Amino acid sequence: MKFMKLGSRPDTFYTAEAVRSVSSEVSSDLFIQVKGSKYLLHKFPLLSKCLRLQRLCSESPDSSSQHQIVRLPDFPGGVEAFELCAKFCYGITITLSPYNIVAARCGAEYLQMTEEVEKGNLVQKLEVFFNSCILRGWKDTIVSLQTTKALPMWSEDLGITGRCIEAVAAKVLSHPSKVSLSHSHSRRVKDDVSCNGTESLRHNKSGNKGWWAEDLAELSIDLYWRTMIAIKSGGKIPSNLIGDALKIYASRWLPNITNNGGHLKKQAASDSELDSVGEIASKHRLLLESVVSLLPAGKGAVSCGFLLKLLKASNILNASSSSKMELARRIGLQLEEATVNDLLIPSLSYTNDTVYDVELVMTILEQFMSQGQSPPTSPARSRMAFERRRSRSAENINLEFQESRRSSSASHSSKLKVAKLVDRYLQEVARDANFHLSKFLALAEIIPDFARHDHDDLYRAIDIYLKAHPELNKSERKRLCRILDCKKLSMEACMHAAQNELLPLRLVVQVLFFEQARAAQAGGKVTDLPTNIKALLTAHGIDPAKPTAPLSTTTSIHAEDNWSVSNFKSPKSRSSTLRMKLAEDDDFNQNGLTHDGIGRNSRFKAICAIPTQPKKMLSKFWSTNRTATEKN
Repeated sequence: MKFMKLGSRPDTFYTAEAVRSVSSEVSSDLFIQVKGSKYLLHKFPLLSKCLRLQRLCSESPDSSSQHQIVRLPDFPGGVEAFELCAKFCYGITITLSPYNIVAARCGAEYLQMTEEVEKGNLVQKLEVFFNSCILRGWKDTIVSLQTTKALPMWSEDLGITGRCIEAVAAKVLSHPSKVSLSHSHSRRVKDDVSCNGTESLRHNKSGNKGWWAEDLAELSIDLYWRTMIAIKSGGKIPSNLIGDALKIYASRWLPNITNNGGHLKKQAASDSELDSVGEIASKHRLLLESVVSLLPAGKGAVSCGFLLKLLKASNILNASSSSKMELARRIGLQLEEATVNDLLIPSLSYTNDTVYDVELVMTILEQFMSQGQSPPTSPARSRMAFERRRSRSAENINLEFQESRRSSSASHSSKLKVAKLVDRYLQEVARDANFHLSKFLALAEIIPDFARHDHDDLYRAIDIYLKAHPELNKSERKRLCRILDCKKLSMEACMHAAQNELLPLRLVVQVLFFEQARAAQAGGKVTDLPTNIKALLTAHGIDPAKPTAPLSTTTSIHAEDNWSVSNFKSPKSRSSTLRMKLAEDDDFNQNGLTHDGIGRNSRFKAICAIPTQPKKMLSKFWSTNRTATEKN
């Protein structure tokens, strides 16, 4: 820490309690009142150095009285700053440090202690000390910058804040070994430093490129924002270091985001507490929006988890929609890094009864899927004209543009990861009784078909949704299950689906067929399918000539949603499920007739006679009436 002593006389300046005067040496004829304190002083040499006091004394109506009174209610820096200035006038030694240099400089400016009044006055001496000593040290500059918060207007007008910010940015942009005081201010290391900047470095941080982040995290948000803008404008700091610094700052000042964080207002009991909570939330909202505005433009500069924490905080603090959209856009660029817990954003909207904010996740997914899409290009020119105007530089620009689009578009592997993420997210939100079917389908269908190698996770989400929403009618269940592809179910999922009484009949029959086809393929004897089965498969867009692709059986299963198949003893259980579902199917009217006039009892008897062998069972079932089955 740098210190400076001005003056030659010992420190014998009296306070108000000691009849603030120097009456033992000179007569006292001037009362000066600063805020709540009074000082009895002699006009000389006080007025000889302070132009403002000269003017006030000359304009005072009681200038002829023995003890003239001068009031300074708006003195910057208060009593401490005034005593420093007054001691300097009387030649009493004063000690300057980064903690009081700003207040002393503002006080000297207020009293107009300039060179025009007297050579070697206080303003000039403070400027020399500030520029040659304070701004040369890292810790001293940070401390002085923090003290400008007490006198923001004065510090701005005198250029103190701007000079401190420029000095901090210059030190960050330079190599740490060149910084006069490179050890962390946050560690509060007490090193004695002389005015020429020599010091003993206890912590050498030259190997740590982000050595400055923790120190800047002590600044208030307005000073931090201006400092980071200056650092970013230098163009020398990598985006990932800027991102790390923002993460340190957000962790330092933003409250811990919990599921109950959005209910702070409900916990307040009185109006005063509500006002206090509202004020704190407003400060946090400003801080959050400032951090979002400082995020580096590059993809991967900050982690997806950190971005999602900011998004949760913005939801709780009711941040601006522009901040939320910016976070959603950035999250969409690297959504493959997220986890299910990251996406479980509490819903705090009064118009939304769901536990989690599904709309916000849908926005993120739309941003992810829109990567790489570009607006339509201008009309094509003729080839000859284009070739005449084409140059080498134009080719380079075109290649850079294509490379930029390629890097900003979601890769195939990213879409595979996001597909898994969405299916597992659906398993969590499907338990919500207020989660509407249309939102479930919108989330599931936004993922392209090729991104799901298997549908086990999607089937598990559908099964959970059906259990949590027993009020769904048959048409809604069919609509829900239409997104499921039986070909992409594992053996375990097929066994579970075949005896799942919540599924529509059509899906159960399809599952039984593909299970039979897979069993035949595994046995090495794939017999030709009946004509009516081929027609049904073709109607569903399935090529019966192609063998079924091997399906994954490695999908992990949560304990609470485990697909138990221990009671699956024989095909008779599947026949029982079919009989029960057929008896409830909507395709049969109340008179016991199907749409083509076939009696319900005859169909039911045919089902009861299903053989035990899978191939014979399916052939027998579809041969009873092909037309009625296709209508299902």
